[in-house]
Amino acid sequence: MKTSFKPYVAIVFAELFWGLSFIWTQQLAGTQQVPVFVLIFVRMVLAAVGMTVISLATGTRLKIAPKDIKLFLLLAFFEPFLYFIGETFGIKSTNSPTLSALIIAIIPVVTMFADMLFYKTRIATIAKLGVLMTVPGAVLMVIEKNSGTSVYWWGIALLMLAVFASCAYSITLRKLVDRYSAIAINTWQFGIGSVYFLPLFLLSKGDYPVVTLFQAPAIFPLLCLAILCSCGAFTCYVFSIKHIGITRACIFSATIPIVSATVSYFMGIETFSPLQLLGIAIVITGVILAQRSHQKYDVLC
Repeated sequence: MKTSFKPYVAIVFAELFWGLSFIWTQQLAGTQQVPVFVLIFVRMVLAAVGMTVISLATGTRLKIAPKDIKLFLLLAFFEPFLYFIGETFGIKSTNSPTLSALIIAIIPVVTMFADMLFYKTRIATIAKLGVLMTVPGAVLMVIEKNSGTSVYWWGIALLMLAVFASCAYSITLRKLVDRYSAIAINTWQFGIGSVYFLPLFLLSKGDYPVVTLFQAPAIFPLLCLAILCSCGAFTCYVFSIKHIGITRACIFSATIPIVSATVSYFMGIETFSPLQLLGIAIVITGVILAQRSHQKYDVLC
C-alpha cells in the first residue's frame, strides 16, 4: 500500500516544534525563573482547553470505552506527567537546551531495547552498532565546564527519567492509537495531565503571580509551548504513527537536537567546543543508525 506524504510532513512539524520547545522552556524555567510546576500546569491547562476547542470544532468523538480508562490514565501518567517533570527540571538544571535535546534524542534507542525485551524482536547488527555508538557520544556531550556540579548531574538524571517515560508512553499509546483519533487521545491526555499536575501546582505556587505568565515577555514562549509543542506537535505525532508506525515516526527524533542546537547557536544561547561537537555528531549518527532497519522492529517505537 502506498504511504501518503502527509504523515511525514506531520512528523517533521512535530519534531521541529519539539526541538524549539527546549529553548522556550529554558527561557521560562531558566531565564525568567518561572516555578517548574506552575509552568507545566498552565501549559497543560492551555493545551487541554485548546484540544477541547479543536475537538468540538471538528466534531471529534471523545467518548472512551470503560476498558480503556486505565490505559488513558496510564498514558497521561507517563506523558505528560513524568515526562514533563523530567524534561522541564532537566532543562532548568543543565541550563542547556541543546544538551537536553540530545539526551531526549536517545528515546528511540531506549524504546528499541524495550522492544527486544518485551516483544522479542530481532534487531539488525547495524542498529545495535548505532546503539553502542551513543554511549561514547553521550560521554563527550556532557563534558561541560559546569559538569562537576551536583545540580548539573541531577539534571541529566531527570532528562533520563523523561526518556524512559516517553518509552513507556509509546508502548501504552500502541494499544490506543488504532481505536481513537489523534485529537481524542491528546484531548484526554492533556486533560488528565492537568489533573495530575494540579496538586503539585498548588503546593509549589507560593507567592508567584501566575498572571505574569500572560504578560510580556513570558506570554509568547508559553503560548508556543501550549499550542505548537503540545496541541500541534502531539497531534501530528499520533497522526503520523497511525499511518507509518511508531518506529518510523521515532526515527525523526534524531532531528530534535539539530533544531535546538541550530536555533540556540544563532540566538547566542549555546557555544560548543570541538569535543562537544564530536559528541553531538556521534550521538546523532548512532541514533540514526539504530533506526536504519526499522522494518525489523516496527512493532513499536
